[in-house]
Amino acid sequence: MTCITGKDAPLEDSIEKMSRLLSELGFDIEEVNWLNPVPNVWSVHIRDKSCPMLFTNGKGATQDAARASALGEYFERLSCNYFFSDFYLGKNVAEGDFVHYPNERWFSVESDEIPEGLLDDATLSHYNMDDELKAPMLIDTNSGNRERGICALPFVKQKANEEVWFPVNIIGNLYASNGMAAGNTLYEARVQAISEIFERHIKSTIISSGISLPKIPDEVVGRYPKVLEAIAALREHGFVIYVLDASLGGKFPLVNVTLFNPENGGCCASFGAHPKFEVALERTVTELLQGRALDQLSDFPEPSFDIQLVADSHNLETHFIDSSGLVSWELFSSDADYEFVEWNIEGDTKAEFEHLCYLIHKVDMDIYIADYEHLGIYCCRVIVPGMSEIYPVEELVWNNNNIGVPMRNRIMTLTNLTNLELEELYEELAALGLDDQQLISDLIGIAPDAGSCYEGLRVVELKCLIALCLQDHGVALECNDWLLQFGELNKSQQKVHRCLNQMLQFTLLEKSKTDAFSIVLKDLYGSDLLAKCQDLINGKNVFDHLMNVDMDLYQLKKHSSLLAAYERLQKAKA
Repeated sequence: MTCITGKDAPLEDSIEKMSRLLSELGFDIEEVNWLNPVPNVWSVHIRDKSCPMLFTNGKGATQDAARASALGEYFERLSCNYFFSDFYLGKNVAEGDFVHYPNERWFSVESDEIPEGLLDDATLSHYNMDDELKAPMLIDTNSGNRERGICALPFVKQKANEEVWFPVNIIGNLYASNGMAAGNTLYEARVQAISEIFERHIKSTIISSGISLPKIPDEVVGRYPKVLEAIAALREHGFVIYVLDASLGGKFPLVNVTLFNPENGGCCASFGAHPKFEVALERTVTELLQGRALDQLSDFPEPSFDIQLVADSHNLETHFIDSSGLVSWELFSSDADYEFVEWNIEGDTKAEFEHLCYLIHKVDMDIYIADYEHLGIYCCRVIVPGMSEIYPVEELVWNNNNIGVPMRNRIMTLTNLTNLELEELYEELAALGLDDQQLISDLIGIAPDAGSCYEGLRVVELKCLIALCLQDHGVALECNDWLLQFGELNKSQQKVHRCLNQMLQFTLLEKSKTDAFSIVLKDLYGSDLLAKCQDLINGKNVFDHLMNVDMDLYQLKKHSSLLAAYERLQKAKA
């Protein structure tokens, strides 16, 4: 049996148990894309055969460690509903006994005032600092059920051992997968979750502030021969590797490993956290190479002297996704802002958890935890307001994921709408100030089938279609211009939109112009395409290529496979 530091059970036991439970739950897991670019660094991508959207990645120093990592991540994303957080769950679930968990509570929305009983004073102040947060903004996108109200889940505030109700909407908007974990025991899962929160928060602080980190002495790294062998192999392949102490003077359990590619000057800064120094160091190296072959280590940006660009929220989000964002040159200054401290948190996972909580409480922040065991594996979600957010709190007001809920049913049944209803829909789209490039499927929370009408449909194209239906040719031309310049169109689509563009211009000038150039247009585009575009300009057959979808979503095969998986989870929860 293989026992590794930081785990409360042998790898073989963990793998057997998780594989068996997933099979019993109806998931047919396949392993794809195994990578072993250097010694002692493995990664794997796993997915459900019947619903490949349900996938995770694992990493580790051995093949079994990577496999256990991927399976653990799979359980955390199932247990915490993360796989489904961006999607509409359909009318049946929205009106069922429970939407997310049997212990959820619903708070009725009577006005813009946030209902009594949601959150506590500290979190309410944190999420509503400028008093702009309104109750309708807290309706979850997964049910979109305003009549039912705001769905909230219970978390336990660790400092006071009090139950606090967090709206699902806040969790889905701000935290992504941060603070979720699975483990062999409750404390192992919690340690993993809080370690990730530390990793991402301190990493963002270091990167955005341009902090210079001290090198970890070679003799310290040398105590861990497997890590040393992996680093030596990378150096043999020509990469420059720095191993840095990211603990900020021993305050936080963090390590940094940065890879430079001398061929182009690009660098990738990987961070890892764990109470045990050995685990943090190994995790940082395996994270650096997770899902990457050696020939994929050439696309990173060079370090920058522009700290504002480095600290930009979009750049920090890129670091959260795959560590490929910009970093400051200051990170590598030999004049470090901190001295190296050889840190390590002693004790078992319970002792590690208590120490991590102490570090957070010491800076006057609170920890809220929801534990989940309904799938047979210890899982949890940890929220530390002010520390664990991936997206800024302001997104609740300015970029809420439920913004498309009021339009969802109308967009999925466009052919049934009257002209007045189409006008109202267009005005709503315009008033929201949405990015023209935003996918409609993301806006309303559906998983479109490959090659379907909804797969590439963007906000600007929907605006164009509505304008054509209403015969507002000026707006249609403006939107069509955008599609020709910036739209991701294939050759066939380009031809349609180019023909439409020219005919709209003729139409806006005067009808006789269209007649005068009809021969040239016919020679360019053919009679069939010309007739099709003329119908569009006349407001005919505009939505013919868009199928109507009811609120059970059975017309969408990909989405239906997602809902089938969710239904199995609902049974396990019940």
